[in-house]
Amino acid sequence: MSEIDIRTVPFDSPVAQQLIRAVLADLAERYGGSGDETPVDPAEFVLPDGAFLVAHLDGAPVGCGGWRSHGEEGDTAELKRMYTAPEARGRGVARTVLAAVERSAHDHGRKRMILECGDQQPEAIAMYTAAGYQRIPNFGFYRDSPNCISFGRTL
Repeated sequence: MSEIDIRTVPFDSPVAQQLIRAVLADLAERYGGSGDETPVDPAEFVLPDGAFLVAHLDGAPVGCGGWRSHGEEGDTAELKRMYTAPEARGRGVARTVLAAVERSAHDHGRKRMILECGDQQPEAIAMYTAAGYQRIPNFGFYRDSPNCISFGRTL
């Protein structure tokens, strides 16, 4: 099995944008529309207030995920844009990205990670649950959506 290489990149970099387009296309296929209407500013993913990470296998970008600060206290991070390309699924990419995102957020003073996930993503729900995430009240852009499931975990 190839080693997964994780790199921090700017949110608006070409490699990040390529993967973000792919995740939005995947979400659009599952839910319709543009995939995710949540307002996202690339500046939110700049250290120390956030970061965006890309996973590479054999030199090719195959997954991503990022965090941005959430709330007034400054101790919570929100997970955004988690994705693994179909050809790399089942190889531990998502779990490796999730662990790296959590580590980055923790290293920058965040004590908790929260996220929104749609109910048509059983593989993501299973991964988050296995990683110790628990259901929390919905928040953010999709707080009133019946298809939204929110999770949180202490880092």
